[in-house]
Amino acid sequence: MRLRSAAALTVSFLAFAILALAADISGQWTATFNTQVGEQHYVYTFKVDGEKLTGTAKSDNGTSEIQNGTVKGDDVSFVENLDYQGQKLTITYTGKVSGDEIHFTRDVGGFGKEELVAKRVK
Repeated sequence: MRLRSAAALTVSFLAFAILALAADISGQWTATFNTQVGEQHYVYTFKVDGEKLTGTAKSDNGTSEIQNGTVKGDDVSFVENLDYQGQKLTITYTGKVSGDEIHFTRDVGGFGKEELVAKRVK
């Protein structure tokens, strides 16, 4: 009986520890980067609940809700559905948190990939 209780306690502790290791990226982040259509300015507002990431991506082209967002350890991913001049573009982000920076690669509707660095607003 003691062994079973100890094992359950250990599993619970490990699950909590893994969740605690997820990067806390809640808040605002900014990025300016060059694309095929010129320089882009973004403000990302992130909300993290466990491994679930929600929020908005605001650019010169408007504001989009973040969808399918996850944060697992230092890995971040989400989708931005952008309306660009009446054309719907699905932009998929994958990134790695490093302190107050997130190094992202974004796939713009399968047309091209772009690298950018988002910085935490303090």
